[in-house]
Amino acid sequence: MKRPYLMGIDLGSTGVKVLVSDVNGNELVVEQAPTPWIHGADGAAELDGPTLLDTVIDLCRNVCDQLASQVAPQAPRIAAVGVTGMGESGLVVGADGTTHSRALAWFDPRGKLQLNAMPAPLAREFPGRTGLPLGVQVSVMKMLYLRDNGLDLRGRHWANLPEWVVARLGGCMASERSLASRTGLIDQDTGEPWAPMLAHLGVTPDFVPPLTTAGSSWGTVHGDGLPPAMEGAQLTVAGHDHLVAASAGGAIPADRYHVSMGTAEVILQVLDAPLSVAARDRLAHHFINHVTHVVPGQYVLVAGVKTGLLMRRALDLFDATGPEDRDALDQAVRRLPPGGSLPEGAVQVQGARNDDGMLSLVIRADGATSAEVFARILEHGNDEIHVLLQAMARETPPPTSTLMSGGWTRMESVTAARRRVLPHVTVSHRSQDTALGAALAAAPLEFAPLPRN
Repeated sequence: MKRPYLMGIDLGSTGVKVLVSDVNGNELVVEQAPTPWIHGADGAAELDGPTLLDTVIDLCRNVCDQLASQVAPQAPRIAAVGVTGMGESGLVVGADGTTHSRALAWFDPRGKLQLNAMPAPLAREFPGRTGLPLGVQVSVMKMLYLRDNGLDLRGRHWANLPEWVVARLGGCMASERSLASRTGLIDQDTGEPWAPMLAHLGVTPDFVPPLTTAGSSWGTVHGDGLPPAMEGAQLTVAGHDHLVAASAGGAIPADRYHVSMGTAEVILQVLDAPLSVAARDRLAHHFINHVTHVVPGQYVLVAGVKTGLLMRRALDLFDATGPEDRDALDQAVRRLPPGGSLPEGAVQVQGARNDDGMLSLVIRADGATSAEVFARILEHGNDEIHVLLQAMARETPPPTSTLMSGGWTRMESVTAARRRVLPHVTVSHRSQDTALGAALAAAPLEFAPLPRN
């Protein structure tokens, strides 16, 4: 019998990654490519579904070729495939999965007119009902934008990106609960589509495909262009990427924050029971989400800041995108005192709040080197994180430890800064928590039958 392997696919904001592990979770092969965004004016960014799928399939071929040449020369077999990815971004599709829209990025600013036009009673109820801050980041604002710009939503469905990719790899069309809970279409108390929002959109309940849990079976891999090693592999949607990354090392203890550091820096706190509508409303005013976890029966507070986006733009500004330049900047920042050595107010930074994301620098003094500016960006992130932690602690007891994961943890200056605001920080040793978490979610013994509606 051929030895089985697991595959995890991560549809990230910056890159698409495909990983193969053994059944014990040991990473064997990883391939990645830039997420194929189409950028427009004023921060607009969108994805063409077929182009994204081509990127995924190319990576799958490359990974399977590497697996066969480096690890398992006797025709390796992928037993199961899990797909995770960013929240809020999705496609309007037909019953056969054909796309009728591009996917607007979660950080795309479009939808402001639709936000301002939302009926006042619906807007007031939205945060407590959905557990989400009312803003353009929420998927429903992208849906309203598409509708108001001529797209007919009737008789069609919403597919979050991981769900659509799984369907195109051979799986069924279904909606995973942790991703669905970030759309603004789900009532957090019932776990079902929220009728007043569907009515505002002008759609029927089947606009949301059948809801199921992460790790359930979406079918098996089949289709043209896929490597033979994947044929017949079990398919699942692993859920929202930050939650999947946090679960890669096992269940998140109630007394631990998990901080996932990608384009967005996300602080997670697990709850065994949902908070009240009033608490969800208060948290939403601080841009803190109360959503469904990938673990059945659990909920998660998700407090996000766009520090990864700001740091990436700073590296671009400093021409420090290569590993050597980035390492040199990292060490220069580490030699400075916290926040840099310039006088207070010499460098002012804005943009980390989850409703912002536009890096704004005001330099009022000489000596603002790249290290000084980056140190201030880190301190700006700490300031915003402190506000979020205080808001969460007013609603539920705060954890006493922190596990950090994600690409930015490779910069010592970043982890040193976060140790000043988060309790008892440790850093994950894994190189690809998100893709690995997706692979582990796809382990065959974890599958349950997909509910039939």
